[in-house]
Amino acid sequence: MVSLWLAIALIVLFFLLQELMRKKKKLPPGPRGLPILGNLHMISDNLHQDLYKIAKKYGPIMTIRFGLVPVIVASSPHAAEQFLKNHDSIFASRPYNEVSQYIFYERRNLVSAKYGPYWRNMRKLCTLHLLSNAKIHQFQPMRKQEVGILANFLKQAASEGTVIDLSAKVASLSANMSCLMIFGKKYMDEDLGEKGFKALIQDILHIAALPNIAEFFPFLRVLDLQRFTHRMKELAQLFDGFLERVVDEHVIQSTEQQKQATDMVDTLMGIMQSKEAVFEFDRRHVKAVLLDLLIASTDTSSTTIEWILTELLRHPDVMKKLQSELEQVVSKNRMVEESDLENLQYLNMVIKEGCRLHPVAPLLIPHESIEDCTVDGFHIPKGSRLLVNVWAIGRDSDTWLEPEKFKPERFQGSNIDLRGQNYELLPFGSGRRGCPGLQLGLTIVRLVVGQLVHCFDWKLPNDMLPENIDMTEKFGLVTARAQHLMAIPTYRLHMK
Repeated sequence: MVSLWLAIALIVLFFLLQELMRKKKKLPPGPRGLPILGNLHMISDNLHQDLYKIAKKYGPIMTIRFGLVPVIVASSPHAAEQFLKNHDSIFASRPYNEVSQYIFYERRNLVSAKYGPYWRNMRKLCTLHLLSNAKIHQFQPMRKQEVGILANFLKQAASEGTVIDLSAKVASLSANMSCLMIFGKKYMDEDLGEKGFKALIQDILHIAALPNIAEFFPFLRVLDLQRFTHRMKELAQLFDGFLERVVDEHVIQSTEQQKQATDMVDTLMGIMQSKEAVFEFDRRHVKAVLLDLLIASTDTSSTTIEWILTELLRHPDVMKKLQSELEQVVSKNRMVEESDLENLQYLNMVIKEGCRLHPVAPLLIPHESIEDCTVDGFHIPKGSRLLVNVWAIGRDSDTWLEPEKFKPERFQGSNIDLRGQNYELLPFGSGRRGCPGLQLGLTIVRLVVGQLVHCFDWKLPNDMLPENIDMTEKFGLVTARAQHLMAIPTYRLHMK
């Protein structure tokens, strides 16, 4: 009982000190919160949408409180530039997260590692050895083969008039390509527990995005009220067992065959065994990076493709215009090659517009400040958590004309790119923490969208009208469609 009253007294003292600090230093504006809860009562299932609505009242740089945790939210291109460019080095770290602690080997991965020498060395290692242009090019024949397998399946389905679950097919394609690049072979869903690969990865992304009471009220962590810690430990055990098996298989193959590195496991094991890394790098680090690669590559590309195909089905005129470009550049006598992609200007506009309206990571991954600073006249204390609402930035009416409409032509003659230099469009983030797999992800998205649109005409089942497609989002670290996208293909090429 005494400890309970002590905890309450400490909480009250915390709020009094916070109020004194607010009066003393000018923090960004924000809605007044409830005692202890903060602004959690203002949050529903889609956090990015809620923060967008609140920011309309309080401005593009605002403070909101989740329990005891103050959060800075940036919701405009100017605000994003302030944090991710002008003060990039201060906001380059990541806040503590139980998912990264339990599942990613105590934050040994690249995505959630704290900013510092370890993270810099790990990023350099991943960029040079795993995500370089040479490595991406190495897997080009595999991508062509896997996309070809999907196209052949769809061609057969088209001859039978079958309704296709495009969401499932694109997710399966993405998972297969990820496994081949990372592990050197495809794995079946049943190779990773009863639920399977894709479901377990989505579990991690879902838990990582949900409000975690234990993080907002650390004194409640021991109670595990939401059973998050229990579930995280289960997931960690499942993935660790799978990754141990994968690494052991590669060690045996390497010993027996003396083969050269052909996949990312081989590359990482070679680095570990050669001891060329300038920092501690053992099996835990190998597994943490492999899990990073698996989760980052499996869900993000497929979700981006899914949203873009959705918008093309909703806008048949855009679909026809894209098919016309593909016919001119590629012709109807062959499929799309990766060498065609740079010449497909309208396809690139479609990709940009899809990423503007449907960024798969609508709040990016949270940043954390490593020291006090002043941004646009506001005091930002050390240890502040930062969310960059790129979903809101894509709907900023001061930046975009008719922002709610899907209009690829808005990029005609525009220099706005999505590689992190233009703060109006940041699907891959920017600055030190920008996505290192950007080039690989873009290549896959452009190739798959281009191929599916070039090879097939698409219509909705049951005579559904384009405007009746359900556009509900399922919020997570990667925000996908709530309902699977269904469509009927018709083969349109003249290939034998």
